[in-house]
Amino acid sequence: MIIGIPKEIKNNENRVALTPAGTLALTRSGHTVLVETMAGAGSGFSDKEYQEAGAALTSGKEVFAKAQLIVKVKEYLEREYVYLREDQMVFTYLHIANNEPFAKALIQSKTTAIAYETVTQQNTLPLLTPMSEVAGRMAVQIGAWMLQKANGGGGILLGGVPGVMPADVVIIGGGMVGLNAAKIASGLGANVQVFDINAQRMAYIDDISKGTIHTIFNNEYNLRQALKSADLVIGAVLIPGGKAPKIVTKDMVQSMKPGSAIVDVAIDQGGCIETSDHVTTHDDPIFERYGVLHYSVANMPGAVPRTSTIALSNATLPYIQKLADKGLEALKQDPGFLAGLNTYRGFYTCKAVADALNGEYKDPLRLI
Repeated sequence: MIIGIPKEIKNNENRVALTPAGTLALTRSGHTVLVETMAGAGSGFSDKEYQEAGAALTSGKEVFAKAQLIVKVKEYLEREYVYLREDQMVFTYLHIANNEPFAKALIQSKTTAIAYETVTQQNTLPLLTPMSEVAGRMAVQIGAWMLQKANGGGGILLGGVPGVMPADVVIIGGGMVGLNAAKIASGLGANVQVFDINAQRMAYIDDISKGTIHTIFNNEYNLRQALKSADLVIGAVLIPGGKAPKIVTKDMVQSMKPGSAIVDVAIDQGGCIETSDHVTTHDDPIFERYGVLHYSVANMPGAVPRTSTIALSNATLPYIQKLADKGLEALKQDPGFLAGLNTYRGFYTCKAVADALNGEYKDPLRLI
């Protein structure tokens, strides 16, 4: 199969979908890998490394034109929609539940689109996990920076010092993002509260942290009380494939302290904070609402591309290999992989996505 790796063009997106190591594995298996010139530069991988791994370097236009399988990191931007076509598979983070124009472009082009974020494996999301780990850990260091007075924050040190209380960090959602954020915040000495509705998950967090991370059942009353004293709030709510629910409302934000900070990691699925009303970029990441700083960058791991690229490629390579070897038959043989199929032949094939976009859902097994 001919596999195409285009250069990412989203703002400050320096990740690349495949490392030279992954390229070597695919070419050794007999596949052709086309890599756009300089695609890996942002992650510290040179064109020479890709060539030595067996890739052919070419233009982005040629990558899209010749490849049977396009592997990306992020969704297509509008100027890339022209490259979508029916006889091509696309494997990337789609996040189309919150991106209706891209969703419509996939439907109209009848592209076979497989989303990293909805592939499942034993009730986990294996291709979302590495970037959730990165984003969760980044959220705390970003929040700590936002709380500095020079950056508009309240002048709070997360861990405090002897004689001075540490910051209060509220994390909404105890999944992979939330757990990784909690680990870092707790490690820095902050007072950490994780809100969730899954008793089993909260027991797990309590157990592994030996009680240093406090878990609280997420209901409106409990959350409102916590937000009043919070210095940093991290939104980490996930509905696989679907839009994130607005857990924190505008009036809750209005009750927060001036100079406090919010990092809405769920923004790529619409955000779980009502006042995170638009997506920001790494060029201009922060805005203020009601005296509270907000960070809502949708490609957070793009700021640490070397780490992120290697972690992502490690996770995706086995799936890319299956697609290259077997095509759509790989999806038929693995129900968890099939869950990643979001659009096919002009239909939505992921129920959560179809529901979010009020579109028609078709059972993928009836179509393939």
